[in-house]
Amino acid sequence: MKRIYALEAWCVGCKRCEVACKTFHSRSKDAVTAFLHEQPTPRARVRVEGDLMLSAAVNCRHCDEPKCVEGCISGAMRKDPVTGVVTCDQSKCVGCRTCMSMCPYGCVSVQDAGGRLAAFKCDLCGDGAGTAGEPSCVAACPNRALIYVESEGCEDGR
Repeated sequence: MKRIYALEAWCVGCKRCEVACKTFHSRSKDAVTAFLHEQPTPRARVRVEGDLMLSAAVNCRHCDEPKCVEGCISGAMRKDPVTGVVTCDQSKCVGCRTCMSMCPYGCVSVQDAGGRLAAFKCDLCGDGAGTAGEPSCVAACPNRALIYVESEGCEDGR
């Protein structure tokens, strides 16, 4: 399956990937409207960590054997058996943070989802939002510090 990987040497910490992700997951699909007027404010499923010297985007690896799915007590986290994409059904999520603590990459966050806590994580933008079916974060990166490539994955999800 295709996965997103970060190339730290190319990341300048501009956070355009975060903006693109929030915009894609907004109701309006317009950055200005989404950031200023939508409630709840759309959440990014990718985050840039680091400083001026070294930064990189952190996002879900859609593991072969996802620990977040294994630990989910409500059944909200699931892996699609056909596509391999790991998603969270926020209507089932109870906000317990087990998925967050079990993710070896720190790619799951639990945030306010309209008055209750729910898990947020990369969903690969469904069928792709950018050019050539790339997720929105990959398409928005000016330096191509995010790549979307075929990958085998590993047994332990790393």
